[in-house]
Amino acid sequence: MSSAHPRQMDQKSETAQVNSEENLSPNTRRSFSFSSFRHKKRSNSSEGGVFTRRRGLPTFSSVRKTSRNESASKDDGAPQSNFTQHQVKQTGEPPKDNLISDVAAKHEGKDPDTTEAMGPIVAENTSKQHRYVSGQYFFEYLVVVSLKTKDSNSYEPQITYQFPKRDGMARFQKEEEEKTLKAITLFCFPEGINWAPLTEYHSETFSFVLTEIDGSRRNGYCRRLLPGGKGARPPEAYCIISSLACFGLFSKIFDEVEKRRQISMAMIYPFMQKLREAPFPAPGNTVEIKSFIPESGTEIIRLTRPLDSWLEHVNFNTLFGCLTDEEVLLVFAAAVLERRIVFIADELGTLSQVIHAVAALLYPFVWQHTLISIVPEILIDVVMAPTPYLLGVQKRLLDQVTDQGDLLVVDLSVDKKTTFIASVGDESSILPPKLQAEILEALSKRQKPTTVEEMNRVVSEAFLLFFVKTVGHYGSYVKHRRAGEQGVFEKRSFYKAIDSKTTRHFVKKFLQTQTFDLFIQEVEQQTGPQQGIFHKKILEYQEKKKKEKTKKR
Repeated sequence: MSSAHPRQMDQKSETAQVNSEENLSPNTRRSFSFSSFRHKKRSNSSEGGVFTRRRGLPTFSSVRKTSRNESASKDDGAPQSNFTQHQVKQTGEPPKDNLISDVAAKHEGKDPDTTEAMGPIVAENTSKQHRYVSGQYFFEYLVVVSLKTKDSNSYEPQITYQFPKRDGMARFQKEEEEKTLKAITLFCFPEGINWAPLTEYHSETFSFVLTEIDGSRRNGYCRRLLPGGKGARPPEAYCIISSLACFGLFSKIFDEVEKRRQISMAMIYPFMQKLREAPFPAPGNTVEIKSFIPESGTEIIRLTRPLDSWLEHVNFNTLFGCLTDEEVLLVFAAAVLERRIVFIADELGTLSQVIHAVAALLYPFVWQHTLISIVPEILIDVVMAPTPYLLGVQKRLLDQVTDQGDLLVVDLSVDKKTTFIASVGDESSILPPKLQAEILEALSKRQKPTTVEEMNRVVSEAFLLFFVKTVGHYGSYVKHRRAGEQGVFEKRSFYKAIDSKTTRHFVKKFLQTQTFDLFIQEVEQQTGPQQGIFHKKILEYQEKKKKEKTKKR
């Protein structure tokens, strides 16, 4: 669990907050509070601006610091992301409020702004904590969430199994764990309390993200299925909480958990204990888990991580199965310019996989704003936020989304009448036409059907090359006055060096985003040579251009 933190929220804190208004009419949506990562900011920049409260709308205090060449009044006041990609280091102070606390308070019908102050910090078992934080544990815990009858017309999700049980915690630690567990039940069953017993239910796997008080994130992997038994019954959910982002790997773990659940709940414990003791493999490596099953004997389960670790939480097949290549480009264009985007679908797995895939298209850049792959019904007011976000919303809540202006609403449903329910209207003109055509050509070369690995390779290379061609020359415009000193990015020279007018027009807009701003801050602070996949692709592209010029001579 996260360390202790003050629960009394500071209204001036640099985290995304939404404060409730007592004098709103009964028809006005309730406001809410949420937080996410705080990212590295420029030390010489002033505090970000705060949005002026409009009647019926929430107020956001900005996490973002203004850039060197921006005025404070121009700040977009964006709440920070609760999603980061692998191999992108972010530092900075932790936020002062917590998504988990606020979700739990909403779940209990309490005002999250009125919680009392915490007691003194008490350390957990440091050896176990270090082992988990260091990445040696696959997961923090597994829970089973069941729907229990609340009254004749509704169900309440409750945790009926937890592994491992946590003993010896201080009082405030128990309180924090209770909040986390309540948040988990909410995300496992985001539809709310209205369920009807079922005789058939197609199992589905999806994921969500919980943001901790120290700015770290934990991933929730969830599989919902119909429990064993006869007659109509509500589904139950298995949820694994882990700091590790690897959707495919945890899906395989769920297959093993589900297999053992069909025999006996007691069969889950020894398997999860073996898994918890196993080291998490390095990218491209495999770990073997030995597990005994009655009548089958000892089985060896092999769990392998993808070689490209930054893609291990991504399955582009789902995204391109819901949208055409051209439609994906329009969504990508809106995401690059940090627009508000809502994805609509019936399936929870579709929502979570598509949103993570869209965020991965931005690599090596990171989505710096709010990202909620599945918005619980109780938190649907997040669509009112005036700042950028990527949200996944179930289709039955569509009416509560489309009354908001200036949105890109993308329908992922099989039976959709139109893909873009709402749009700004300029999405097709954001990207340079020539580069759009090149992306489409690269995507057309993939085989159909194709494996997840092949699909991820083709798609990631196509969009990575787009960034190589548009901003890949950034390294030549980060100047260091002395060896070992922090560099300075010469934005104007960088922008003017672009020959293509349409590319220059796009880059001018992209330079104004927080996505690029924080990326270039990382580069400025590096004193050694550039490394990583992006830099490798830049060098390959530059070498190719040199050879082409040589041939022309």
